[in-house]
Amino acid sequence: MLIKKLSTMTAVASAIVLAACGAKDEKKPMGTNTGNVIKIASVSPLSGGTANAGKDNQSGALLAVEEVNAKGGVDIGGKKYMLELVSEDDAADPKQGTIAAQKVVDDKTITAVIGHYNSGVTMAAQPIYAKAGLVTITPSATNPDVTIKASKGEGGLTMMYRMVAHDAMQGPALATYAHKKGFKNIAIVDDATTYGKGMADQVEKKAKELGLSVVSHDAATAQTTDFKNILTKVKASNPDAVMWGGLDDTAATFAKQARELGIKSVLLMPDAVCTDNYISLAGTAAEGTICSVTGVPLQEMKEGAAFKERFEKRFAGQKVQGFAPFAYDAVLTLVEAIKKAGSTEPTKVAAAMKGIQATGLSGSIAFDDATGERKDTVITILEEKGKAFVPVDKIK
Repeated sequence: MLIKKLSTMTAVASAIVLAACGAKDEKKPMGTNTGNVIKIASVSPLSGGTANAGKDNQSGALLAVEEVNAKGGVDIGGKKYMLELVSEDDAADPKQGTIAAQKVVDDKTITAVIGHYNSGVTMAAQPIYAKAGLVTITPSATNPDVTIKASKGEGGLTMMYRMVAHDAMQGPALATYAHKKGFKNIAIVDDATTYGKGMADQVEKKAKELGLSVVSHDAATAQTTDFKNILTKVKASNPDAVMWGGLDDTAATFAKQARELGIKSVLLMPDAVCTDNYISLAGTAAEGTICSVTGVPLQEMKEGAAFKERFEKRFAGQKVQGFAPFAYDAVLTLVEAIKKAGSTEPTKVAAAMKGIQATGLSGSIAFDDATGERKDTVITILEEKGKAFVPVDKIK
């Protein structure tokens, strides 16, 4: 009897051990959180020439996370969850972006993604997230193909959302403003990236439709530091305006060299250049620069001044560059989706994005369910005056 009892106990113990081993080896589903924590990934360039912009996105998201937590976190089924931001660096490089994306996907505790900053990087990484069931919201990637060519989820579920207007709206608005100002001809230079060339092409197309003469369209790279050959050619055509399609660090170099060569044309820039970083790097060459913003500028947001104060107090020495408010709002939007889903499971959160409505710094937030594009977006035109970009026009 004793032997039989010991054998039974041994069998039960073995079953428990085997069950435990099985549980350990079992692949966890995405969004499996422990300790009542909801993890959201933020992926942007935290190194390289556009690190200031990437950190702007990261900090905007982090501030929202901290403020949500300070108010008690997120209620799911009567249980309180705290948010946690998991930051990854994509170095503004599509290859590095896919590595960062895979790292996010491999962390089965992450519920959703905010990113990336650059259009080309976003497009390279998004299919990885979509395959894993992670919904993505970009605060800043504006190439139209970011959403048009985005991978869908099961059953055709939209997995890619954008917080701002896209370049098919922004480029034409910049050209329209140039036309309204009475410019007759324009020279265009881009950095050959998905974002920069995409913007430049949109400006050129609309400019020609409006009857402006595009005297030249040249390409540099995102790493170019000497624009003098291109600018010498531009100077010879004496255009009323020169449009740069690229980011703020290269834009500053471009602007300084243009002024050094005696080019007095008005400089037209896209949203990525509407930053304090550009003004600081370009110095006096930034004076009078015209740029477009794919949304409401911070100074026109109802709570913009208060956000700026909180942001710059929290992140000492860091100024709001441009998209931090939209990264902040992306977190608030995901919080609403998580509450609506009643779950941290990524596929349920992605499904809850359909018909989502939220309120953020940038106003009421809603999306086209089929495309992932934000509704009721507007393009604001800014001009650099007195070492600051100030709104001068709005174009829908």
